[in-house]
Amino acid sequence: MFRWISLLLTLLLAGPAFAEALSLQQIAQMRSVSQVLISPDGSHTAYVLSLQRKPGEDEDGPAWSELHVIDANGRDRVYVADRNPVLSPAWLPDGSAISFLSKRKGDDFQALYQIDLGGGEASRVVHLKSDIRGYSYAADGQQIALIAKHVEDKAQKKLRDKGFSQKVLEEDAQPWQLWVQSLADTDEAKARLVELEGSLQEVKWSPAGDRLAIKLSPRELVDEVIMFTRVRIIRADGSEIGRVDNPGKIGVMEWSPDGAHLAIISAADVNDPREGRLTVVGAAGGAQRDLLPGLEGHVWHIAWKDPRRLLFISYEGAQARLGEVAVDASAQRTLVAAGGPIWSGMSSSARGDLALMANTPAHPNEVYRLARNARQPQRLTDNNPWLAELSLAKQEVVTYAARDGLQIEGILVHPLQRAEAQRVPLILNVHGGPEAHYSNGWLTAYSQPAQYAAGRGFATFFPNYRASTGRGVAFSKLNHGRPAKEEFDDLIDGVDHLVNIGLVDNNKVGITGGSYGGYASAWGATYYSERFAAAVMNVGLSDKIGMFGTTDIAQELYLVHYQTWPWENWQLYSEASPIYYASKSRTPTLILHGEADPRVDPSQSRTMYRFLKLAGKAPVRLVLYPGEGHGNQRAASRWDYSLRLMRWMEHYLIGPGGEPPDFEIDYQLPKDEDADKESGEPAPV
Repeated sequence: MFRWISLLLTLLLAGPAFAEALSLQQIAQMRSVSQVLISPDGSHTAYVLSLQRKPGEDEDGPAWSELHVIDANGRDRVYVADRNPVLSPAWLPDGSAISFLSKRKGDDFQALYQIDLGGGEASRVVHLKSDIRGYSYAADGQQIALIAKHVEDKAQKKLRDKGFSQKVLEEDAQPWQLWVQSLADTDEAKARLVELEGSLQEVKWSPAGDRLAIKLSPRELVDEVIMFTRVRIIRADGSEIGRVDNPGKIGVMEWSPDGAHLAIISAADVNDPREGRLTVVGAAGGAQRDLLPGLEGHVWHIAWKDPRRLLFISYEGAQARLGEVAVDASAQRTLVAAGGPIWSGMSSSARGDLALMANTPAHPNEVYRLARNARQPQRLTDNNPWLAELSLAKQEVVTYAARDGLQIEGILVHPLQRAEAQRVPLILNVHGGPEAHYSNGWLTAYSQPAQYAAGRGFATFFPNYRASTGRGVAFSKLNHGRPAKEEFDDLIDGVDHLVNIGLVDNNKVGITGGSYGGYASAWGATYYSERFAAAVMNVGLSDKIGMFGTTDIAQELYLVHYQTWPWENWQLYSEASPIYYASKSRTPTLILHGEADPRVDPSQSRTMYRFLKLAGKAPVRLVLYPGEGHGNQRAASRWDYSLRLMRWMEHYLIGPGGEPPDFEIDYQLPKDEDADKESGEPAPV
């Protein structure tokens, strides 16, 4: 049932003053590069392009993906565009083809496919009796290591088919297993199971060909995967050569081209909230050596330039830096200084050419190339060319002093148009984690439509409050054992700064965010209610005690956040819970949550809703999304979210306020003769 709501029409069919701003429809159909990989000889660059479905037109679901290849002449060709998933692409060692994981017509499980560099149809090369979720080629290309699910035996399947589908919490978790198969024989019966004690998370075959680096967690439980995954060096038969007792969280790992070293992104210690230290070990594992000790930033992407030199992307404040360091920690230098594009992925060839993925305030992730010995990367793709026809609001990094003197950074998106000295409404957008941060790149998305809001006259502020990443280990630990204290005061201090410089109307401030940002939004709607005229809480925390009892990351919460158990300090947990201050709330609050969220149980939002409803001091609304988890993936759920978020902010920050807008939404898009041109059509197979 479609019926137009006058306020929604006002939002979507803006007058001439907003004609050149980014629309919600365009945000919903934005294209973005999600992975980039260069061929072994550096002549071709492959990338995965994410294409959003059109809400209300396409069959609902998450984004589609396409596999593209750019040749040495810069020609961009679509290799796979049949709307089947394209996951974990990789070049074959000889560069003759690209492999990827997908589940296609006729497949019972996710299998390994490959497509020749010359093009043609993708062919299935390996399939097992369960889903394959990861793989790694031997250097000679004749064997492949596979990560696949535990196979349910016939007796178990027979019982399940008869209705015995009960789940025994955590005890029935099945591990991911290691299989090794010769590519000369693709019969799954020939794949060899390698026995391991634990659940396999990742495998990397050494270029030397005689060993594999694996990431192994004790069990396939999210908490154990995040906190207790460790690196092991094994032979192809499973016998152990060595190990790396990395502490706490772990990121990517990459063998050097000669197999003599293994680079690992690691946490500094078990209490480090986020991996980000660039370390290296020998071919048999052993003690980690930090190549960038004291770095006040976080390294998340690495690639080997040659057997002696590592390339890295370091996030420092709101910027990203591309650097190089020798394996002995000497000769560190910056290749591309911070202050330009936000580098978000890279891949190196044997010659030292680099393929990069990056975004800027003017566009989402695109493909770049840094040729060997070149000084500056060259942009290769433009997947949203229509962006050049729009007016984008000014975006800048802002630094302010918190009340205790600590310097805090944030990113400010100005209103697209503003009369001189006019104070404007503000949307405070808080990141999750809190072990995450905002970079000064493309920030607009379905849940934070900053450029659209700018066209409606809003400023949007993205603060990197204490405990964010990008400022080193010590900064990321500043909230340990002190939830909802100085870290959330930093948010208020940021608002005060924008008020004091004459930009923001102190009576027209809204707050939103997801996960820990949803927790901050709930805190703003209760503890700091007098400061916020509207709140939109997404998959957020409201009851710290209840959170501990329902989440899948209780060990992570203890080790890298609270460092005390609830029964050791009930008062701390109570006083850090937004519901503790529900009677103070005068802030109209919209609560949004996926019903299948395993991280922050939907009961957190139900509890927040009920407490605010019973307190009865301000409007509150709860919207649940069936089948969605910790953040919406489907096009329809995202479209609904964007509409509700902006309508709530419009209504309470620049609209009539009072009673909330109608709970029903009209999802019909306005007619737009340029819609196809703006969003693009999926390329043919």
